[in-house]
Amino acid sequence: MSEASPPVPVTDFERRFGNPPGLFILFFTEMWERFSYYGMRGLLKLYMVNYLFVTVRQTLQGGTYSGEGSPDEVLGWSFIKGLLPAADPAQFQECIGPKVKALVEGDVANGVAPVAEALAQNIAQQTCAASANASLLYGFYTGLVYLTPLFGGIIADRYLGQRKTVIVGGILMAIGHFVMAFENSFFLALGLLILGNGAFKPNISTQVGGLYAEGDSRRDGAFTIFYMGINLGAFICNFVCGTLAAVYGWHYGFGAAGVGMVLGLIVYILGQPYLAPDNFMKKKAEHAEVSQPLTSVEWKAVGALVALCALNVVFWAVYEQQGNTMQTWADEQTVWPVIAGFQVPSTWFQSFNPFFIFALAPVLDMFWRWQKQRGTEPSTVSKMAIGCFILGGSFIVMVVGAQVVGDGQGSLFWPVACTLLLTIGELYLSPIGLSLVTKVSPVRIVSMMMGMWFLSSFFGNTLSGVIGSWYGMMSKESFFMMLTALGIGTGMAMWAFNAPLRRALGREV
Repeated sequence: MSEASPPVPVTDFERRFGNPPGLFILFFTEMWERFSYYGMRGLLKLYMVNYLFVTVRQTLQGGTYSGEGSPDEVLGWSFIKGLLPAADPAQFQECIGPKVKALVEGDVANGVAPVAEALAQNIAQQTCAASANASLLYGFYTGLVYLTPLFGGIIADRYLGQRKTVIVGGILMAIGHFVMAFENSFFLALGLLILGNGAFKPNISTQVGGLYAEGDSRRDGAFTIFYMGINLGAFICNFVCGTLAAVYGWHYGFGAAGVGMVLGLIVYILGQPYLAPDNFMKKKAEHAEVSQPLTSVEWKAVGALVALCALNVVFWAVYEQQGNTMQTWADEQTVWPVIAGFQVPSTWFQSFNPFFIFALAPVLDMFWRWQKQRGTEPSTVSKMAIGCFILGGSFIVMVVGAQVVGDGQGSLFWPVACTLLLTIGELYLSPIGLSLVTKVSPVRIVSMMMGMWFLSSFFGNTLSGVIGSWYGMMSKESFFMMLTALGIGTGMAMWAFNAPLRRALGREV
């Protein structure tokens, strides 16, 4: 389906470690980039709800509301607020009552002083109203970072090549993270991060596929290793960014994310000699036309991938609740331990998912190889459907948890058990999908098609914000049951799509 592309010459390193050194350059580049992205994302909603868009503020993440400020000082907020739904306090009684109770009681053992009831009412009304808008903004932001990769892929395929586009994207993101440390420039920072991610994201992933020849059996394993790099960065970032935000203040956490992005850029630039020539470089060396018409077979492959991406939308809308409403649950309704006198911040919750990924990815890889030896390994699309079923089922844990915990605070077991199952579902879908794109896409538009894959995340993340805005308007049991139904329903649709996709591609996938 895609044109053959020769790998870089075999080296002693490759003979010894089983993969070319370029894979590990890309691994550590992506690790630091994801450190920066997820470190900032783990703070994002809590920052908007408890600091940026309220007048009585938490100066330290998770601490007492001891600061004051005005959301109107944030450039562009008045305009953007006018585009968002008006907040009616009557809609947020499910949120306000428990919030007032928690504020009045305080948590003296962990340094959170109780507040007077009148002040508690003020804070609760502001934060609960801000939470709905923050969910929408969170969804739009995390959606847009997956829309711009489509354009970043086109730029790389037609004009700059993957390497230069990655560097441009990394620079924009580093600047964006540092700008985030200044609250009045919040929306400018988000804009820089969205543009930078668009240039970076599709072009780092496609370079992994470029390290291997057509049909090389190591390709799927290489993407699993690469995916572990993504999640290693996502795992460690919250211990750094989240802890700095809790101990020194929000802006230190955002600044640490910027440092991570700079480190990723340094690794990538120094590792250039170990990477395979990108597609643009190959075409230039061969004096080939950058743009050639697609064949009918290639168009079928493109159409099949677009259809598959459309089915992914609901998966990502449900999955992304872990950084949205699940983070709210972890912050407000979970008892976090104190270790050696240090109160563990709720933002550490964001490290469970990546920890489970690099713990479980090798296990699943062995399981799939075991299935393959017996001829029972599911097809690529079947694996993705299974992932949707498991994702939906994971929120049954939260339905039970909501019934047990009620309006109070409960065990860490509930969000962690949900995240464990959710992660297994992710491993059945996400890295498998990345590998599929590089396998079946026409090579001269592979970056654009990787952008198309991420486009499903754009719609999914945007939808996740809309869904998340209902969190304070429904009972928690009803909310999590809705997520269960969405996940399982998507799995059923994807399972039905298996045979048509195979026919479109003319082979088993």
